[in-house]
Amino acid sequence: MASLSRLSRRRLRDTPHIGAGKARVSGMDDEPLSHWAERREAKIGRLRAVPFVSESSPQGAHLNPEAPRAIERWNGHAWEPYTLVPNLAEARRILYPESHEPSRPGPAPKLGPGTGRHRKPQAPTAD
Repeated sequence: MASLSRLSRRRLRDTPHIGAGKARVSGMDDEPLSHWAERREAKIGRLRAVPFVSESSPQGAHLNPEAPRAIERWNGHAWEPYTLVPNLAEARRILYPESHEPSRPGPAPKLGPGTGRHRKPQAPTAD
């Protein structure tokens, strides 16, 4: 038995180790737990739309826009049912309410004379 232990010690000593000489950083040392908890708390209340499909996995929303959808809410541990909607348009109204508000009219940007998207900036005048 003594020869096996000497042999194993020699193999350990002579075997090059991957990452030898580099400090190892575990996942626990990456950031403070409070930063992780803040990120986790920020996600609570997020909504997502999940189509009712017959396939085994959900597909892109655009593939079947008229399919009914379940709106789910993240509670910090799992997605829970929030509401049901008849189609993609209704789901988007719930998920993105700010994009369906009428835009406020404001002053138009000042553009130089000419046409086209790529206008040259006007040279300063010597007044």
